[in-house]
Amino acid sequence: MHSTFALFHRSGSTVFVDDDIDYLEMLGMVLPGHWQVELYAHPGKFLERMKDEPARWEADAALQLQMIDRGRQGQAMAPQILRYWARNSGRYELIKTCVIDYAMPGIHGLQVLDALLDWPGSRVLLTGQADDQVAIGAFNRGLIDQYIPKHASNIGVQLNSKLRALHQAAHTRLNGMWRATLSSDQYAWLQLPSVADSLRERSDRLWVEHVVLADPFGLLAMDAQGGCHWLQLEPADRLGELAELAATAGLGPSTCRDIESGRKLAAIELHQQLGLSGPVPLAPPFAVDPEGRLLGAHFALPASDLPLPVPSYRHFLDTCRQRRIQGA
Repeated sequence: MHSTFALFHRSGSTVFVDDDIDYLEMLGMVLPGHWQVELYAHPGKFLERMKDEPARWEADAALQLQMIDRGRQGQAMAPQILRYWARNSGRYELIKTCVIDYAMPGIHGLQVLDALLDWPGSRVLLTGQADDQVAIGAFNRGLIDQYIPKHASNIGVQLNSKLRALHQAAHTRLNGMWRATLSSDQYAWLQLPSVADSLRERSDRLWVEHVVLADPFGLLAMDAQGGCHWLQLEPADRLGELAELAATAGLGPSTCRDIESGRKLAAIELHQQLGLSGPVPLAPPFAVDPEGRLLGAHFALPASDLPLPVPSYRHFLDTCRQRRIQGA
């Protein structure tokens, strides 16, 4: 089944709750090193960690809404996003997924999840063999987003696969907020399964976060090392308009012909939004969809072109505590 492409995506924390210390230690070893992972052996410690999460999610959503409102008032969006990344490194601490063992002394996992109230992240239940029917019922009632048999022989593979899918999934509320910034034609492109799959694969492979912008149309993204990137998206039938814009921006006739014929794309609007000096960057395009109806071009943004230095996700991981079990 085709899933919606996330218009606003970033890495966040995945939390595991299980009273089995050995199992938690195993999880800490099998999960990818580039994931932010927290391990809790006691539900009480976990719930203490979670008590401020809804408010922190709300505060972050408010920052996004402020950017969207300023965009509606005519402020360029790209510089706003870059400043947001530079000033809000704590966004990576927001918990995106909780994975909780069903059978724990004195309490079961669904009770723990029920206590989270307004927390808007993904909920996963770890189940023993006797708990599978409970998990299936909870999944069918929408109480959890996924369940995983904890003693499966391929538990590492299952965890990586299912958690990665949840990690990539569009957050309903945030996607709705950013959907309102796009035109109907732009959103229609992103709804095409081939386009969504192509962009999702590229983002998952290269970047830790991205935002889809409408004006200009494309993805502003950041890699784990803090490098910022622009993936410009251009419908092939609108290359003539881009060539005309290139001419008004002072690009030469041969460059304009290359743009109109689809041999090059120019990041003209982004160049203007960031107030950059020097020549407008050009890049060879690639087909985002199999038919070549939507083209993309990747531009790396030099750190000197950014409004503020952007702390990297790798630096955040390096400064976090090791995967030490809390509440053991």
